[in-house]
Amino acid sequence: MDGSTTFPDVTLAILAGGQGTRLGGVAKGLLSVEGLTTLERLRAFGSHFEDVLLVANVPEPYERFGLRTVADAVKGKGAPGGVHAALSAAHTAWVFVVACDMPFVTEAAARVVLDARAGDVDAVCFERDGRWEPLFAAYRAELVTQWGEALTEDPSMKRVLMRFRTRTLTVDALRAVDPELRALANVNTPEDLARYGVALPERCVDG
Repeated sequence: MDGSTTFPDVTLAILAGGQGTRLGGVAKGLLSVEGLTTLERLRAFGSHFEDVLLVANVPEPYERFGLRTVADAVKGKGAPGGVHAALSAAHTAWVFVVACDMPFVTEAAARVVLDARAGDVDAVCFERDGRWEPLFAAYRAELVTQWGEALTEDPSMKRVLMRFRTRTLTVDALRAVDPELRALANVNTPEDLARYGVALPERCVDG
């Protein structure tokens, strides 16, 4: 890199996730906001990081974006398996994980998480209404072996994180730079499309 990277020790990992069944099976990275797909928006966000990685078990819809892409090493484990794949493939000490259906992430919001890293911290995420937000979060890449071992139990993301030194942040820390918490918004349902001004890919609109 040319030295201008905001987070030179961090890889951005974009999880392509499931099949978007509540949106008719659309590849959610192809949803669009203001003329750009969510994956294009996330790729631009990735300019702040040393590297960008896409975790996708079905990579074909995203080939045109030219991102380094890996599949889950341990199949059928959902988001925990996706994070494991990202940790396995990272070339940096830390990985910042987002979902591909999060159109409104920003450098300022990511900085709130990444500035909370410390020598005695393995992972950082927000907590909102008693729920952890593990798909806008930072992880040490060296967790990969223990993370993989945890997958044998089919755990939730929170159960995996509770094995490690996880720092949780209140969303009030995010509100300082993102008053409406838009960075945490993801698009899962038709109602979300309307709420956030997100459009389906043209082939889905045309039927």
